[in-house]
Parts: sequence; C-alpha cells; structure tokens
Amino acid sequence: MTWRNCRRLLWCGMLLLALLGVARAAEPPAAPIVVFVSILPQKYFVERVGGKHVAVSVMVGPGQSPETYEPTSNHLARLAKARVYFGIGVEFEEVWIKRIAAANPGMRIIDMRGGIPPRELERSEGTRAPAAQPGLADPHVWTSPPLVKIMAANIRDTLSRLDPAHRAAYGANYEAFAADLDRLDHDIRVLLENVSTRNFMVFHPAWGYFADTYGLKQIPIEAGGKEPGARTLAQVIDIGRRERVKVIFVQAQFSRRAAETIAQAIGARVVAVDPLAEDYMNNLRRVAREFAEAMQ
Repeated sequence: MTWRNCRRLLWCGMLLLALLGVARAAEPPAAPIVVFVSILPQKYFVERVGGKHVAVSVMVGPGQSPETYEPTSNHLARLAKARVYFGIGVEFEEVWIKRIAAANPGMRIIDMRGGIPPRELERSEGTRAPAAQPGLADPHVWTSPPLVKIMAANIRDTLSRLDPAHRAAYGANYEAFAADLDRLDHDIRVLLENVSTRNFMVFHPAWGYFADTYGLKQIPIEAGGKEPGARTLAQVIDIGRRERVKVIFVQAQFSRRAAETIAQAIGARVVAVDPLAEDYMNNLRRVAREFAEAMQ
C-alpha cells in the first residue's frame, strides 16, 4: 500500500470519527425519570439521589395534611406518565394507593421504608402515659436522619434498576447525601446531648422516630386526629405537670388551641415546627435547636 493510500485511509478514519461525534452530539439527552412521591421531604430525598436524571412531582403540597389529603384529577392524570411512585405510609396512601396504581398499571410502586423496622403510633391515654395504638404504624419515619439514609439507599437502588446507564451518578449522589445526613445526625446529637428534660408534648404525634433516635419522649395531645374534650384535656394537663413538660410542639396543618390551653396550665412554651417542610436539612436543624432551647 502506497503512502498516498495510507494517508487517504487515515483521513477517512478521522472523518468517520468526527461524523460519529457529531451524530452523538445531535442525539437528544435522555428524558429524566418521572417520579411521584407522597410528601415534600421525599421530593427532596429523590432529587438529592436522582439529580438531573429525575423529574419529581409531589402529591401533598405545602400547607396540606396527609391525614386529610385527596389527590386531584390533575395529579391522577399526570401519574400516567410516571415510571415510579415512592410511598412512605402516610394516611392518604391507605385509601388511594390502589387508585394511584390503577392510574398507571405500568408504574412501579416502591415503599421507601423498605428495611426499616416500624414503630407504633402513640395516642393520648388520658390519665395514663401515652400508649401505642395496636396495629397502627407510625409513618413519620423521615424525621430520623439515620433512617433517611436507608430510604436514600432504596431510592438509589430503584433508580439504578430503572436507569442503569446512570448507576454511577446515583451512587455518587447517594454518598454525598449520606455524608450530609451523617453530619446532620451528629449536629442534632450535640444539640440535644445535655438538655435537662427529655419529655415533650405534641398535638399530632409526628416526632416519634426523631424521639426514638435521640432519646426523647413524645407525649401526644390529640385523640384520633381530633382535639381533646374537656375531660381528656384535664387529664393531659395532669400528665404534662407530672412529666415536667416544658414545650408543646404544633404544626400548621393542625389546630393549636388545645396546645395553648395546656401550655398556659403547665407553664410550657408552644413552638411551631413542620415535619413536612421540603427544605429537609435546614428545617431539621432548626427543629433540633427549638427542641434544645425549649427543653433546657
């Protein structure tokens, strides 16, 4: 083969590689995985792990309560495009999860809590200390950063199965998120290490996993999601005095009237905290500071 032929073949090869590069550049980027979740903290978790490769929609929006929420027709229509729904066990899922599945039979429904031992939800027991409601699981697992790490791993594994081309990205995102959760867990432990009392009251028992993780005791006020009657209110006041409660936590989705009455009777503070905030890291740090300051 002459030098001229070799040079011609070389140029043809270079031209072919250039054309292949142009063709690849012209290919549209893969569409993000359409994901639905139940509540705003889950949206944050999925976006931290999925990054630019996911498009996340949430069912229960800001200011709404999972206890009373009903999906809109718009949500149900948009579910038809989703590839995965991450559930977390909040109340509306019990009623709606079959209809959510029916809206898109090809959509995977994943319980984000896989691998996490459930705890039972406390209820007010009048003159007795709060007791668990048999068989009623506490869905508020996201209030514990160590447990969020388990959920983040479940998200990573699910997205990797759906989209193996970006498995490495999901793994790297998970590691960064897990490191942030470890720092958050450490910071909360330091904040709560030397509080003088470890008991707190809350209207709706949303902080049970948080309390279990950090050695606190949650005492709920509500009875079946409703404000207590006069008799129960008096009994809860007695419990608050006996347990030396210094703070009662409320959230925007529920009335604070009963909490304010009890706080006035026992000399406690009423503090608003939101377990459903999307800004998970900053919100939980703020909540921990509120706990620490109120429980000194």
